[in-house]
This record gives sequence, C-alpha cells and structure tokens, in this order.
Amino acid sequence: MEQITSLVQIKGIRDGLLATFSDAPWEDQRMALLAQIDDRPSFFQGARLAMDIGSQILKVNDLVDLRDHLSERSVILWAVVSESPTTEQTAQLLGLATRISRPRPEEQRQFADTITDDTALFVNKTLRSGTRIEFPGHIVVVGDVNPGAEIVAEGNVIVWGRVRGMIHAGSKGDRSAFICALDLSANQLRIANEASAMLKPQIDPKPEIASINSEGRLQAELWHTG
Repeated sequence: MEQITSLVQIKGIRDGLLATFSDAPWEDQRMALLAQIDDRPSFFQGARLAMDIGSQILKVNDLVDLRDHLSERSVILWAVVSESPTTEQTAQLLGLATRISRPRPEEQRQFADTITDDTALFVNKTLRSGTRIEFPGHIVVVGDVNPGAEIVAEGNVIVWGRVRGMIHAGSKGDRSAFICALDLSANQLRIANEASAMLKPQIDPKPEIASINSEGRLQAELWHTG
C-alpha cells in the first residue's frame, strides 16, 4: 500500500488541497489517490481538491469517473492543472478550473519560520464538536476550533481563529513543536507528552504561541504575527 500511495503527493494550498501525480499509468495514480483518501477519511471530509497531473492525457470519462469517486468520499474536485492541451480542454468542458493560486514570495517568507516543509494539512473551515483531525505533519486551520473538537499533529498547529477545543502538537514526541492561535483559550493543549491545565476564556484575547520552555514546561506567550 505504501508503494502505491507514494505515487501521489498531497499538500495544503491556499484554496484547499493539491494532489501532485507522478509519472505512472493513470489507473495506478487514480487508485493511489483514492487509497490515500480511504486511509484517512476524516482528513479529506469536505475538502476542496486540485490536481496537478503533469503531461497525463485524460478524456472526459476519466475525469467524470474520478470526480464521482471523490464525491462519494465527500471530496470536491475543483481544479485540474495539466501540461496537456487535451486534458486542459477536458477539464474546462467539465467546468473545472485549470489554474490555481500558488503562494506569492512574500507569503512564503511570512510563514518560513512556522512551516518549513510541504507536509502541512490546510483546513479552511471551523471545526465543530465531535470533529477530530489527525495528520503526520503540520496542521493549519483558518477558522475556529470549537469545544469538543480535536486536532492531533506530529508537527506544529497554527489556528487563524479561536481555540476552545483540544490541540496536541508534536504527537510523536517532538518537544520542539508549537501551537499558535489568535485566541488560545483551549480546553487542553498538549505538546509531546506535556499537557496544560484547562485554559479560561480571555476577556481581551491576543494571539499567543504555546511551546515547551527551557525548564521543560508548556507555556504560552504573545505571538507576534506581524
């Protein structure tokens, strides 16, 4: 299974998720994408997916079939980027975008200190009670994390919103991981094996970053986002 799923690399972008395909037969790539989704269905629930398929030539039936399989898994296919004019025309006929917004250089610099590789999951929605997201890398949420929602990441967690649920960063023991939020009033924070007490809602919340200090304790301090 690992050899199959490695044919497709998935990372977070501004508009959702981007799946980049390797140079392999289309059926193998299609199966690899669906296998990754089936392996972690909660990660992809409601996701907007763009695909970069290189020079792969696809006909209408190929994309319609894949779009149907993705819809069955609550994944929305919205864009197909291709070097093939045939594939690009096919995507346009189906009402799919053929261009995606990539980060501008200044945006890449802004996040250079917080996201150092491509293994990040981008979640563009508020996480409600009962939602659990787990990912073997960084997690970026644009929205709130409501009470009863959980985030578990092997890397860092960044929330551009209010946190009231539970967040665990560095879940596999990375004590250098951190958690950032515009309002960090979480039910509980965990980094590696260190846990915080329940945090009370703040009257005048300010952006904060939580990390493990030199004494080995989890602490939060002001997060300078500018």
